[in-house]
Amino acid sequence: MACLGLYCGKTLLFKNGSTEIYGECGVCPRGQRTNAQKYCQPCTESPELYDWLYLGFMAMLPLVLHWFFIEWYSGKKSSSALFQHITALFECSMAAIITLLVSDPVGVLYIRSCRVLMLSDWYTMLYNPSPDYVTTVHCTHEAVYPLYTIVFIYYAFCLALMMLLRPLLVKKIACGLGKSDRFKSIYAALYFFPILTVLQAVGGGLLYYAFPYIILVLSLVTLAIYMSASEIENCYDLLVRKKRLIVLFSHWLLHAYGIISISRVDKLEQDLPLLALVPTPALFYLFTAKFTEPSRILSEGANGH
Repeated sequence: MACLGLYCGKTLLFKNGSTEIYGECGVCPRGQRTNAQKYCQPCTESPELYDWLYLGFMAMLPLVLHWFFIEWYSGKKSSSALFQHITALFECSMAAIITLLVSDPVGVLYIRSCRVLMLSDWYTMLYNPSPDYVTTVHCTHEAVYPLYTIVFIYYAFCLALMMLLRPLLVKKIACGLGKSDRFKSIYAALYFFPILTVLQAVGGGLLYYAFPYIILVLSLVTLAIYMSASEIENCYDLLVRKKRLIVLFSHWLLHAYGIISISRVDKLEQDLPLLALVPTPALFYLFTAKFTEPSRILSEGANGH
């Protein structure tokens, strides 16, 4: 009987030398996906650079949100923000390492994966066939193993480490904040982790193909908002505070990350010069900020120019 369905396959039951016995057409075991002949094959390939960049993007999301809410709730007079930033970085880094260690193969900082071929690989539940239009053959499995589930594992470890470490740290050093404010960054994480989980569950495949452009657009928008809110109009305004330089360099790293993700560095000699575009948005803002100053526009309008 022919194996119907885009993601249905026959699983190997017994092998003795050249003799192979396969089961009926159905769902492939975890860690396997169907090949062109409709047989379930183990995922033995190494993730491509683009796959690692995608995982890096998903790993950065909780870290960036941690830093945002820590900065938002710490206040200007709080001396605890730096320690909380470092703790958040430690939590996410440890969560990433532990996630890699518990993934197959266990105990090494390496994972084996199945190659992503198309968008539908992320949504196999939508391609369960109905041969007789009555009975549905359920062939839902992780065709992009482990790019889909490894993100959930990482978020679980991030949440667990945060609940173990952050409350103790905040209670010890966040003396500049009131009792009701010192734990708000932790409460915020309890909201955004479920949101990130749902985002990965529903839109993982879309994020896989769109994340380079999301990084570029959001980094450009947030940099412009930050420089405008901080009233940065020239290079001197950038240099007067170290924090502004840190924010600028962080956005430049995100620009570079997005450019590398889009180009995938397939042709190194052609793609690396694109990194020279990284400072361009900030320089463009500095050169044009004086022409868009609201007070100047209002004064020229009043003078009839």
